[in-house]
Amino acid sequence: MNTAALDHFAAKLDYETDPSDLAAARASGTAPVVVDTRNHQAWDQGHIPGALHIPTADLPRRAIDELPDRDADIVVYCWGPGCNGSTRAALALTQLGYTHVRELIGGFEYWAREGLAIESATGRSRRPVDELTAPTPT
Repeated sequence: MNTAALDHFAAKLDYETDPSDLAAARASGTAPVVVDTRNHQAWDQGHIPGALHIPTADLPRRAIDELPDRDADIVVYCWGPGCNGSTRAALALTQLGYTHVRELIGGFEYWAREGLAIESATGRSRRPVDELTAPTPT
């Protein structure tokens, strides 16, 4: 058995989640606290419903007042795979002592591309499912 690979992939699953798994957790009532780490303009353009908005730069001063205890299940996200804002946010929260922080792989982009609900300054909506990211509804 390749223990290095085993450790690597187990760690990825400990520190990452994907849009469909997050959506399933939310549907089952076991949802983690979801934190959008992007700026205000990005938040207004669209975000995951029910997410908290705490830009990465604000985490050190706002986390303790706005997030649950340091053992809470927290998922952070930014724009998408080309953005490391969620990695920076996860690092900041971990440095603050939060023990169960994960990144949403694919970020807001893949959440929206999978046809999951989004909220914006103009209300709640869903984008069409991108057939390259998820099965299209029949």
